Amino acid sequence: MKFLIAFVALFALAFAAPSADVEVLRSDSDVGPEGFNYVLETSDGTKAQAEGHLNNIGSENEAIAVKGSYSFVADDGQTYTVNYIADENGFQPSGAHLPVAPLA
Repeated sequence: MKFLIAFVALFALAFAAPSADVEVLRSDSDVGPEGFNYVLETSDGTKAQAEGHLNNIGSENEAIAVKGSYSFVADDGQTYTVNYIADENGFQPSGAHLPVAPLA
C-alpha cells in the first residue's frame, strides 16, 4: 500500500509541475486502497493516463500492476507516445519511436 501511495505521488509530481506558460486543462484522479487511476492533460499537448491495482493482496507476493500511457510534443514538433505496463516483470514501455530488441 505504501508503494502505491509513493508511486502515485511521485508520478503526479513529475507531471504536475508545469512551467509558467503551461496550464493544466484536465486533471482527474481516483485513489483507493487497492488501486488508482488518473488522467492529466496540459495546454502544451502533454497527456498522461494510468490505472493501477494490487495483485495478490495480503500475500507475500503482493505487487502493484500499472498500465498507462503518456504523450508529449517534442522540440521537433512531433508528438511522441509511450504505452507501458509496469508490474512484477518491471517497466515495459512501447512506442513507435522506441528501439525494439532483436528477436532471439
